[in-house]
Amino acid sequence: MIRALAFVLALICGPAAAVTCNDVAFDGHRFTACTVDATTENLALFHRDGNGGVLGGWGPLADSVKPRTLTFAMNAGMYHPDRRAVGLYIQDFREDAPLVTRKGPGNFGLLPNGVFCITDDSARVIEALNYEATQPSCRDATQSGPMLVIGGKLHPRFLPNSDSVNIRNGVGTTHNGHTAIFAISNDPVNFHTFARFFRDALGTPDALFLDGSVSRLYAPSMNRADFGFTQLGPMVGVIE
Repeated sequence: MIRALAFVLALICGPAAAVTCNDVAFDGHRFTACTVDATTENLALFHRDGNGGVLGGWGPLADSVKPRTLTFAMNAGMYHPDRRAVGLYIQDFREDAPLVTRKGPGNFGLLPNGVFCITDDSARVIEALNYEATQPSCRDATQSGPMLVIGGKLHPRFLPNSDSVNIRNGVGTTHNGHTAIFAISNDPVNFHTFARFFRDALGTPDALFLDGSVSRLYAPSMNRADFGFTQLGPMVGVIE
């Protein structure tokens, strides 16, 4: 808990950097959290190459942005077997998949779910029905679910003693939309613990689950590039 508090103090008081990644201990578990200044950094979603093929991983993604440099990346939402996004997906103002608001199976359908919305100078996690009502102008957006934290409150369906544990990743945003914090658990956790990490350790009032089991992080500043045997769908990254 002390390390988590130190991380939050550094976030509040320290100078902004392109991407700052730290290992954080919380409630007996280990996490890695990467902080992005959304007001200054080139934060964006990525899915397909110029020919429409699925990028699927860090190597093709890094190649696709050359001569610029990929400084951070993470998987960014659930996808069908053919790698199409399950819910809303917008990239560079083009909507490739529509918003889904109905209840459904699996984690995505555990309402409320939400949308991670990126503009040129902000990043926000928005509950899906609120997104539908307000229609914000997102340059890039990806829908996933469930919401982890909604206005400072945990998702009402999460159970403290749930034995459904997994490696999980997600994103939380600050009230003003200036900062996005991406986190991945480095050992299996349940939803309740993961949500409390965003709310209590990272201090984000809104946070969204991105995925579990396939969760991966690319953080060259930490010499980390998580490997998997299957292609990813949507990805989020920072390029310089």
